[in-house]
Amino acid sequence: LFLQIVFFLCITPGTPRVVIVTYAINYGLKRSTITALGDISANTIQMIFVAFGIGTIIEIHPEILSYTKWIGVFYLLYLAFDLRRSSKNINFERNLSLKSNLSLYQDGFLVAFFSPKAWIFFGVMFPQFLNLDGSFKIQLLILIISYVTIDFTTLILYGFLAKKIVSWLQANPKTINTISACALVIIAIIFSVWHY
Repeated sequence: LFLQIVFFLCITPGTPRVVIVTYAINYGLKRSTITALGDISANTIQMIFVAFGIGTIIEIHPEILSYTKWIGVFYLLYLAFDLRRSSKNINFERNLSLKSNLSLYQDGFLVAFFSPKAWIFFGVMFPQFLNLDGSFKIQLLILIISYVTIDFTTLILYGFLAKKIVSWLQANPKTINTISACALVIIAIIFSVWHY
């Protein structure tokens, strides 16, 4: 059941997928893998925090989620602005090395870490699959490895599919960044009005 839930969650288009598609096209599939590693690093930290009781802290201080939400909203808007700005003078060959590996990793990490949807998903779903009567650490490890494997695989799949349509995009180079920037702004707006 956990695998099914995670699979359907991960194949659903969302912020990390928008970012990975854009980066796969702009910086290449191999370099966008660094962004995917940032994403799964953040998710791993979130799962560990939730497993060791941050869910209880959030229940006592729900404003933490609100702060996280607004940090996420502003970061998405920053990414949208950055994508829109770079689309004005896009050059596929130059872009392959334009962004540092640290910056690619950071974007994946921050988008995932400040996503209130991720915190809520892990806070609500993760504890359901942990049995305190069994070996807690082994269960936690199995859940983390399962989630990370599915998430990373689907992110790379999105990037791979994006690269398949790159020939069309090279004829319309500003299109993907403009669409992605608009998608990020829309997601930021949805986050800003979203109540949990």
